[in-house]
Formats: sequence, structure tokens, C-alpha cells
Amino acid sequence: MTVESLTAQAVADLVGGRLLGDGGVTIRAVRPLDRAGPDELSFAISGRYGAELESSRAGAVLVPEALSTGTGPATRIVVPDPYGALVRVLQALYPAEAHQTGVDPTARVGTGTVLGADVSVAAFVVLGRNVRIGARCRLAHGVSLGDGVIIGDDTILGPGVVCYAGSRIGSRVVLKAGAVIGGEGFGYLSDGKRHTRIPHVGSCILEDEVEVGSHTCIDRGSIDDTLIGRGTKLDNLVQVGHNVRIGERCLIMAGVGIAGSTRIGNDVILAGHVGVTDHLVIGNGARIAAKSAIFGDVPAGASFSGHPARPHRQFLRAQAAMYRLAPIVDELERLVPQRASHA
Repeated sequence: MTVESLTAQAVADLVGGRLLGDGGVTIRAVRPLDRAGPDELSFAISGRYGAELESSRAGAVLVPEALSTGTGPATRIVVPDPYGALVRVLQALYPAEAHQTGVDPTARVGTGTVLGADVSVAAFVVLGRNVRIGARCRLAHGVSLGDGVIIGDDTILGPGVVCYAGSRIGSRVVLKAGAVIGGEGFGYLSDGKRHTRIPHVGSCILEDEVEVGSHTCIDRGSIDDTLIGRGTKLDNLVQVGHNVRIGERCLIMAGVGIAGSTRIGNDVILAGHVGVTDHLVIGNGARIAAKSAIFGDVPAGASFSGHPARPHRQFLRAQAAMYRLAPIVDELERLVPQRASHA
């Protein structure tokens, strides 16, 4: 990974911050407050980190106005949002490495396949027939694309990614290592004697700026299409069933499972290990806490938690009541022998 260097003044200019202290301090890396050294940048987002800030050896720190003074690093860059500013600095300090364009001689390219300008196709990639790959895409080693797959511009496919035939991937999409897009879903017709697979003839569509984590699987539709909306991000080890439609800008975290034909609105958050049963509707802006099990529709803007999931405040009240039962039981057990002795 290529690492650049910036002065504290350059960092302040980059993030539009107010520089306090020595603008000539050289920044070569970013580290947490407790491990940063004199040539490294750190950040504190609130007074909660005041003690760590006081003892930090960082060369410069990004801080909100409330932490602009005090003991600790003398060079401070005051910004409204230190974490957001840090992201911009990281992009400047650690720029993306340039990649070689062209097709590795070990790759196999099917008939009728069209590659856009400045595409990079690594070793042992297999491209089916009539595949369309947009400009500046990067396909890491071992990628497999079935017949008729379409990929937009500036999309990155990590090692071992598989896109089954007919999948459609937008522009600026990132598929991390081992992601599987457009395979047949888990659909069977059972008659008591056997389970007969239901043919899946729909497609799998990922709109622009979607990111899919490692070993996440998104199934194709059975008779409808599976759709992941623009800007949605899926973590590692997520399972999305057939015919599911997920809206824009959703965050779906590790281990989530979404059963077939569920509809999820825009800006929804599903925290780790949430399970969603089939044919449900989760409204825009809903928030589902980790480990929750969703068995019914969730209204727009609602926060749900628990197993089975219910409105979050209701769940907290139920939990508090349950924890109060133990001392009540203890008191009852003390009273029972007393009543027996009086009898």
C-alpha cells in the first residue's frame, strides 16, 4: 500500500479545519490516540476521549471545538466532524494503487464478450459468452462470470467472485472475495415424498455503488428479479433470498439472513445476525437491532429488537420486567416455609 505524507497545515486545508499549533508537523500515518507517535495523526470525536487525548503523543489531532484547548498534543485541527474529516485524510494518505490493465494470458474469454477501456482481467478469470464489462473494471484472480452478465463502469470484483448467468451489476460496485451473485435460490416443491427444485428464471440486479462483502450470497429471482438498490452496503456472510428487493442506501451487517420475497425500503439498517422471514415488508428508515428475529412487517422509521422482534422500547420494558422476577421468586420462596410452619 502506497503511503503519502502531509503536513498538519495540508491536513487542515484538506478538511477545511482551523489549525492550532505547528503547521509544519509531518504526518505519515494515522493511529489511535493511545498508539500515535510524533509523525502520526489521530482524532477525538468528543469529551469522552479527553483522558486519552491528554496522554497522547500524536503529532497532530483532529478535534471538535470542545477539545480545541487542554493538555496533550499541541497541534490540533478543529473541525465540526473529526471522524468525517479523518476519512478524507485517509483517502489522501493512502491513495488507491494503480493497477495494470489488460487480460492475463491464463484468462478465458467467451465468444461475443466485450471489454471496456482500461479493464484489468487477472489470472484464471473465466468469462462466459456475451459478457459486457464496462470501462476501468478490475477483475481479480479466479473471478467467474456466466453467460450474458453485464457489469457497469469502475466496478471491482475481488478474488473468487462468481456471478451466474444473466446477472446485472451496476457501476462503481464492489464485490469482495468469494461473493456469489445470482445463484438459484432455496426453493422447492415438497409433496411428502421428495423435494423438487423450483426453476429460478429471474435475474439478480445490483444497482450502482452497491458493496457486497466476502462470502455473501444473493440469489436470483424465481419468477421475479432480486434487486439491491443503489448505494446499499452488505457486510460479509449475508444471505439474500430469491425475489428479495432491497431499497437504496441500506446497511446490512454480518450474518443477516433475508428470506425470499421480502421487501425492504430505503435507508434501512439490519444489524448483525438479524433474521427476516419471507414475504415481509420493512419500511423506509427502519432499524433492526442485532440478533433480532423478524416475523412480521416493520413500519417505516420503527426501531425493533428481540426474538421475536417487537418495538425496541417495548422489548426493553419486557426485559426489565423479566429481570425483576428473580428477586420476586426469592421472596416467595422465603415466604413459603414461613406459611408452612404456621400451619
